[in-house]
Amino acid sequence: MVVSYIGISSLNYSCFPPRLCFAKRKQSAVSAAMSDDPISDWILSEGNATQITRTSPIGGGCINNARRYDTDAGSFFVKTNRSIGPSMFEGEALGLGAMYETRTIRVPRPFKVGPLPTGGSYIIMEFIDFGASRGNQSVLGRKLAEMHKAGKSEQGFGFDVDNTIGSTPQINSWTSDWIEFYGKHRLGYQLKLILDQYGDSTIYQKGKRLVKNMAPLFQNIVIEPCLLHGDLWSGNISSDKNGEPVILDPACYYGHNEAEFGMSWCAGFGGSFYNAYFEVMPKQPGFEKRREIYLLYHYLNHYNLFGSSYRSSAMSIIDDYLLMLGV
Repeated sequence: MVVSYIGISSLNYSCFPPRLCFAKRKQSAVSAAMSDDPISDWILSEGNATQITRTSPIGGGCINNARRYDTDAGSFFVKTNRSIGPSMFEGEALGLGAMYETRTIRVPRPFKVGPLPTGGSYIIMEFIDFGASRGNQSVLGRKLAEMHKAGKSEQGFGFDVDNTIGSTPQINSWTSDWIEFYGKHRLGYQLKLILDQYGDSTIYQKGKRLVKNMAPLFQNIVIEPCLLHGDLWSGNISSDKNGEPVILDPACYYGHNEAEFGMSWCAGFGGSFYNAYFEVMPKQPGFEKRREIYLLYHYLNHYNLFGSSYRSSAMSIIDDYLLMLGV
């Protein structure tokens, strides 16, 4: 989803506890009043800093505000949102934590999520000093495939919490069947939002017809629930100072690995990326026929977020599949 933040300078965090901290949701008026600045409080206690030497804004986002906190213990990246509670950042932190635990591709390590005393919420994470480029495409492809291979779920398709794709809610209820999950919680959910927001019954009805009849696209393949970044476009891909790829700002869930390429229309993946990826996660029969079913989710989301300029792309995909499937 083409809404992101720019962030994240590399420190040795071996001194930090591996556990991600979530602030308690319910606070008394007394305890809430005790901390007017929970971000600085955490950095100066659990963050192992004794002084904050500088804070500076970081641009690039249009959903959240972002700042860099420089301290005598290193730098931290902090995002805040004055109107949304901690649930959005909790979903992001759990996704970052899950990807971090695969020990495959670099992601900013999350440290703390909590509410702001005047309303809204914050997330504190590792600050990664970006390099000058997005890094090597083949290394990115290989490491992404390694994450998909390592990150598996025994609970099926979904995630422990619902999260967001941009600012759109993303429903992650655990489901044993991928076609059911993708049809209901991805395409079906977006189609219903379009109907409710724009009254577009044409795309809704055609889209629902596609969902009902898309099973043949998935014949004769094995679909495992792989950990996905979920929103992998160029703005969420970078590299560190050593040239190693970094991915950030996720919308994680466990799904079909091919769904990871749903934002490829603005990710700039080249041949070397796909070649390296498929060396680790082999391409399955019918990949080309399924490619656009995964683009469709993100086109529908962009229609919901940014308006009808994305309608024609979504409708074209739906019409092509209805023709291909003969329904």
